Amino acid sequence: MQSSPADPFRDYDPGPYFCELATERTGDGGARDVVRGRIGAIGLDALRARAAAAENDLINLGITFTVYSEASAIDRILPFDCIPRILTAAEWRTLEAGVQQRVAALNLFLHDIYHRRAILRDGVVPADLVLGNSNYRPEMEAFPVRFGTYVHICGTDIVRDAEGRFLVLEDNARTPSGVSYVVENRHLMSRTFPDLMAGVRLRPVDDYGRRLLEAMSEIAPEGVDNPQVVLLSPGIYNSAYFEHVFLAREMGVPLVEGADLVVEDERVWMRTTGGRRPVHTIYRRIGDDFLDPTVFRPDSLLGVPGLIGAWRRGNVTLANAVGTGVADDKAVYAYMPRIIKYYLDQEAILPNVETHICREQAGLAYTLANLDNLVVKPVGESGGYGITIGPRATRAEIAAARAALMADPSNWISQPMIGLSVAPTLTDTGIRPRHLDLRPFAVTGKTTWVLPGGLSRVALREGSLVVNSSQGGGSKDTWVLMDEGEAP
Repeated sequence: MQSSPADPFRDYDPGPYFCELATERTGDGGARDVVRGRIGAIGLDALRARAAAAENDLINLGITFTVYSEASAIDRILPFDCIPRILTAAEWRTLEAGVQQRVAALNLFLHDIYHRRAILRDGVVPADLVLGNSNYRPEMEAFPVRFGTYVHICGTDIVRDAEGRFLVLEDNARTPSGVSYVVENRHLMSRTFPDLMAGVRLRPVDDYGRRLLEAMSEIAPEGVDNPQVVLLSPGIYNSAYFEHVFLAREMGVPLVEGADLVVEDERVWMRTTGGRRPVHTIYRRIGDDFLDPTVFRPDSLLGVPGLIGAWRRGNVTLANAVGTGVADDKAVYAYMPRIIKYYLDQEAILPNVETHICREQAGLAYTLANLDNLVVKPVGESGGYGITIGPRATRAEIAAARAALMADPSNWISQPMIGLSVAPTLTDTGIRPRHLDLRPFAVTGKTTWVLPGGLSRVALREGSLVVNSSQGGGSKDTWVLMDEGEAP
């Protein structure tokens, strides 16, 4: 990058990594240079002052998540970085098509394993990997679901490697979180950095609530013309409660807890001050185990007794469906290219990161022989917990990972350490490169729509590859540029 002595980018060096702002690529219409120039005109001091104002907005608006530890629960904001990540229209077309393809395959896979199990009989995916999975729900066998859709809201975690290729890191098919930050980050940018955005033609993100409500209405029981949609939350102590409030508000639907609902005559009713009202679609943000104490955990106080029976009778629809956790298991993830090929007869538009399955002898042997060079992950964890990054681990950490692998190989996968792409990020020492990923959100009713952009999570610590909010990561506004001539 060429820069003047006063340019905030004068010391910026992305090193060997693909940089989301600095690396040359076609199709951006000069937007990256425009943004870089405007940041230079603002200057570091003013940039920091405005960034601080933006974070104060997050606090004042109560836009927080909860970090749980053994000793306490701490409410934090998700740190916001004011330098946007920019995706061209062509890049977005690839990402959008790849996510839609993946969601289609996930839904076909889930329908199959809970019905005919053809993919298991044909040996494409090992039967014991699915049927022995802790997230497999026998209660869903032969269970009818509207349009064969199990994953109505999906978050796909995507990274870009040093060559600029997009790779899927994992699927989130249960209750993916973070979409509220996508919308709120855009609002923050509009309020705090209007001069940075002026004249840059971006795909909007404000219609997520409308799109989500449309999908939730489409999947309502057949014959219901004006369905009542609700969002079911575990309550204020849940780490993502702000998002539950946000999404209910964006959809214009009631936010309810288990105690607000009752099942009578295999129908779901909502208690209101004006009496009971029927409920037709429930966007649930409660885990499978806690949904219905008559079917799953009998000690659950979060769910609704009789809910699964009402669903089975076709009187209500749950989104996402119960049992989708099989599809975002990290071991099943390794088979996704084969799953896509099996059901769609297509190659994966977005390839997986190379993955070694430690439950398989060859995968375990390779992982044990190359621990120093691999990232080892537990298949059932999320949030960046339990990961060992071999090239950065101590001898003690490598030894602990080896012992864990030997004790329970089926609980682990390994992957090469990807040199994640970087983006300019405002730090205490100036604008510096920080690694990031992307979580686009797909909403499926009769068809699948993907929110333009998604949540760009950024690892704020220098050199860190862990972007999760629970591990100290932040987020950026993700800009998807319009095609030339495309109407806003």
